[in-house]
Amino acid sequence: MSDDDLCFLPATQLAQRIAARELSPVTLMDAVLSRAETMDRTLNLFALPLFDEARDAARTAEAAVAAGAPIGPLHGVPITVKDNVAVGGVRLTNGSAAFMDNVAPADATAVARVKAAGAIIIGKTNLPEFAHKVLTDSPAFGVTRSPWSLDHTPGGSSGGASAALAAGVAPLAIGTDGGGSIRCPSSCCGLNGLKATLGRIPQEAPDAFANYFFVGPMARRVEDVALLLSVMAGTLPADPFSIGAPPPPAAAITAPEAVASGLKVGWVEHFGRYRTDPEVARLTGAAVRGLEAQGAIVEELRDPCFDDVFEIYTVIASSAHAARYGGIVERWGERMTPSMLDSIAKGTRWSATDWLRAHEQRTRLFRAVQALFERFDIIATPTMIAPPKPLDAGGSIATEMYAEWAAPLYPFNLTAHPAMSVPAGFTADGLPVGLQLIGPWFAEEPLLRIAALLEATQRWHERRPPAR
Repeated sequence: MSDDDLCFLPATQLAQRIAARELSPVTLMDAVLSRAETMDRTLNLFALPLFDEARDAARTAEAAVAAGAPIGPLHGVPITVKDNVAVGGVRLTNGSAAFMDNVAPADATAVARVKAAGAIIIGKTNLPEFAHKVLTDSPAFGVTRSPWSLDHTPGGSSGGASAALAAGVAPLAIGTDGGGSIRCPSSCCGLNGLKATLGRIPQEAPDAFANYFFVGPMARRVEDVALLLSVMAGTLPADPFSIGAPPPPAAAITAPEAVASGLKVGWVEHFGRYRTDPEVARLTGAAVRGLEAQGAIVEELRDPCFDDVFEIYTVIASSAHAARYGGIVERWGERMTPSMLDSIAKGTRWSATDWLRAHEQRTRLFRAVQALFERFDIIATPTMIAPPKPLDAGGSIATEMYAEWAAPLYPFNLTAHPAMSVPAGFTADGLPVGLQLIGPWFAEEPLLRIAALLEATQRWHERRPPAR
């Protein structure tokens, strides 16, 4: 097997081969890091490469296998971590020049759990400043490009993660999603990315009771998303929404032939007041018709609850920017992204009444979506309403461009329902397009099974980006 083929194997297969002593963690790491070094020169994947540390960890992992020591489900498997998720003792910048000297004192819970499972972190991936946009260009680390087209974004804000995955640089990634930032880059790079139910993957968010921000798994294959989710999920006393959550979903996901039989699907072709690009509508519609051919009952869904969600989201999100980052503007403003400064300024103009009213509207949206799940088992939408954007398209959460392009995404940050982007094909220009699947709270396992069915029938994962 060539090194390139090895780099595109699923994490599940890599872990099995390592456990069976059929694959050396050192051999795997050498192949992955060689590819990472090559791809990073063109794509700009990393805010902080951790290649030397990864090589040392691979040698330790190999010694553990040779000694017959107990090993975890991700033993020796490479993974990337977005640079707004803490890795203890390592720089944590949030994509900002203001935080170049900031070192995380301890691992985030999700990171601690993947480490305990044996995964090896190869680097912190690039993101836009404070994850504030759905393109990836950082004032600290520059622009990340899509491996499918160097003139197009890999999405954001987990764009370094998505570009690395699509390019065959590690089979797993930890991303975050505050307004679509796992699902957007998954769609833009032909990947699978899951924003789980609030509390399913616990975290130490500063606004635990008003949270709309999620840590989650990204991968090329559905089975790998399921495996990573099973490792990351579980109760954390510091996260109130994780308390009482059901046990983590199964690590191994299969799609029985009857998984779509009788499934009630609400299909949203045009989201809210926005119109989906015809090519995106055609590709995502074909994927939904594929479910219908497998026995699903598909009904067109057009509900007014989605019409004006951006007005709710922008108050909440820009207020968070102002509260958390407004204090650094005076010192660092000239080195900050202009659109980040705009979002902070917008957030300072809202009153406490505006903020509370937005949360009341968030509650009404949640209840309206809950009512939809009395009629449907899942809701399906295009992940993005248009193909991947050029590198300079903007994309701040406080802009109309974001409101339109990401219209199917941010509503489900507010309602906290699980939502997953899966590949749905490629445009005539060779750009990936994603289909979004949304389920009731804690319905990750059914979503993963439906995603696995689509993967088995559509097989978009077999297509690789052009050589770079």
